[in-house]
Parts: sequence; C-alpha cells; structure tokens
Amino acid sequence: MAGIRRSLKNIMVTGGAGFIGSNFIRYMFEDTDFNGRLINLDKLTYAGDRENLKDIEDKFGGKRYFFTKTDICNSKDVRSIFNEYEIDTVIHFAAESHVDRSITGPAEFIQTNIIGTFTLLETARDNWKDNSGNLFHHISTDEVYGSLGEEGYFIETTPYNPKSPYSASKASSDHLVRAYANTYDMPATLSNCSNNYGPYQFPEKLIPLIIRHAVEGKELPVYGDGANIRDWLYVTDHCSAIWKIVSEGKTGETYNIGGDSEKKNIDVVNEICSILDKIYPVADNPASGCRSNYSELIKFVKDRPGHDKRYAIDSTKILKELGWKPSVNFNQGLETTIRWYLKNIPG
Repeated sequence: MAGIRRSLKNIMVTGGAGFIGSNFIRYMFEDTDFNGRLINLDKLTYAGDRENLKDIEDKFGGKRYFFTKTDICNSKDVRSIFNEYEIDTVIHFAAESHVDRSITGPAEFIQTNIIGTFTLLETARDNWKDNSGNLFHHISTDEVYGSLGEEGYFIETTPYNPKSPYSASKASSDHLVRAYANTYDMPATLSNCSNNYGPYQFPEKLIPLIIRHAVEGKELPVYGDGANIRDWLYVTDHCSAIWKIVSEGKTGETYNIGGDSEKKNIDVVNEICSILDKIYPVADNPASGCRSNYSELIKFVKDRPGHDKRYAIDSTKILKELGWKPSVNFNQGLETTIRWYLKNIPG
C-alpha cells in the first residue's frame, strides 16, 4: 500500500541498456537505498548500448549488478533468468518506442511490446506462486490516450485512443498487465509518462536529433508547422517517480508521470538553438558554415501520418498519494542535456 516500503531483493530491469532504463539503473545505484541485486535484461537493439552503464558494471558487476543479453520474447531464457536470480520484482522498460519506425515497420512493435510483455507476465505468474513480496511494474506512455485539443489533460482514467502502431502496441501491453492483475491477482503497478529527455537518448528522438544536427551543421527538421505540443519530463525525474511507485505505490494502481513542461515542438527547437548560441556559438563551430546562429538551420518538413496534436499529463494522483513532483525545470534540464551531448557526440 502507498506509504509502506516494499522490500525488494532481486530486481529484473528489462531494457536496462536503453535510454530510460540505463538512467534508471544508474539512479538506483547512486540515488536510492536499494541494496539488493539488479539484473539488466536487454536485447541490445540499435537503441541499447551496454556502454551506457560501464561505470556501474565496473563498480557493481558480478556482485549486485548483472547483465544478460536476452530477448524478452524468448520464454526459455527469461524463465532461466527468473530461476537463477530468484527474481521478485520486474521493472519493465523494454519496448520498441519510435513512432516513425512503427509506421514503416510495425511488426517489431507488435512482437516486442505485446508478445514480450506477455512472455514476462507468464513467467512471473508461473514463478510467483503466492505473489508474496512480488511486483510487476510496467512503464508505458501518454500516447496510449490519443490526442488532446487545446485544453484538458490526460488523467489515469482517460479512455485509450491510440493513433499509431507504436501507441496501439503499448496500449495492448497495458491492457495485458491489467488483465493479469485482475485475473491472476498479479501484483502489478503501471505508469504512463510524458516525453522524456536527457543523457543517453538515441538520436532519433527530437531533442538529441536537433542537438546533433545543429552541432554537425545539418538542417534541423521540424514536422508540419511545429505547433504540435508535448509535455517534457527530465529522465531523472521520471526515474525518481518510478522508484517511488515501485517502493510505495499501491498494487493495482496506475500513475501518470508528467513534467509540467508543455512546449510546442518549434519552441523546443528554438530553445536548443538559443542555448547552443550561448555555450557553443557558431563562430566556434567549424561545421556551422557561414551562418550567424543555429536557428538558420531550421527546416519545416512534411508532417508524419497521424501526428497527434497535443499531449499533456495531470500528475495530481502521484503527488497526492506518493508525494512526487518533478524537480527539474525544462530550461535547466535542456541545458544539462545539451552540455552532455556536446561532450559525448562521437567524433
């Protein structure tokens, strides 16, 4: 129940080599009192990189941190890991998550996001006989709710209305988790978050893509007129919210996690350009050409199919029940993110 700390001993984190997963694992070891074992299960697709956690592996590897390259759809391997490490908690990040890729190739999204979640749930159901001291936490997205108009916010009871193969696959996995909780008394919690940003994000997503293109002197593509609105959540704030839910959240509940930072896409791009103008002026960037500022690189491109107009999350529930709220404002988080990428862009 909320307010009562769970005792977590052997946690499986799926997708722990990806963007949010690797930030969460680092957060677990550096910013919480967790002293058990953490098993990172990751397939290492294009968006996962074991190097994201090299420092954690060097310090804790073989003692409290264990990595296994495994596909969550591989039932035999997942069951073997459950048995070997006596898994009592699953924190499920692993997912195909890029909307554009889901439009051109939806099959992988169906396989990983739906079948993979089903495989994990079945394995947990078979291993957790009395469900005592166990928890399955499923990380999802605000995109399952569809698109908002100019007003209003997504709340935990907002009807699902997914508009892309990606969001449809995540909606399906959400429903599976809730069905297992209802049918089999699976001890489960869910969270739906807004757009994450921060270090270690693969550069197909808006913020790292724009940063990288700007530094390399390439055009900065903006879909449509750039007026689509997203709520931006700094990844470490997201990690702290997940830990709060896993530690103290009420079993069977869903919690929405937002950043209270609604921004038009074009405003995000302009802010990136403005920060870069300050900390890495075009005069100091040999790739920038003869431009006077980075915003001259902005190019509006054809909008993608079914591009949702606005997402915005109401985080009142997690604030009232668990006392969580975002701590990093957007400008602060964005500058920290840009500085990280300036140090870590290859070449």
